[in-house]
Amino acid sequence: MLRIECPWCGVRNEDEFSYGGDATVERPADDASQDDWYDYVYTRANPAGRHREYWHHINGCRAWLTVERDTMTHEIFSTEPTSASLPQPQRKTGSL
Repeated sequence: MLRIECPWCGVRNEDEFSYGGDATVERPADDASQDDWYDYVYTRANPAGRHREYWHHINGCRAWLTVERDTMTHEIFSTEPTSASLPQPQRKTGSL
């Protein structure tokens, strides 16, 4: 099981999250061709190694995260808020 660190809630099991897709794919312009839209919606690479992904903390704070993860080993290198418009997490230090 993956252990994902939510910037607001701390480290949680992956069953609190929902995979949201490839974070490296850019949405085409509204007036882009049908081929561009087809590729955006249906065509995805299946990378081996380090990759950026979207994850939704559905059973927690409900925020979207960008997670950098190795798709071969499942090692997680970093997590960060997906949107800069979200309130920045307040990291707690010390024991509770």
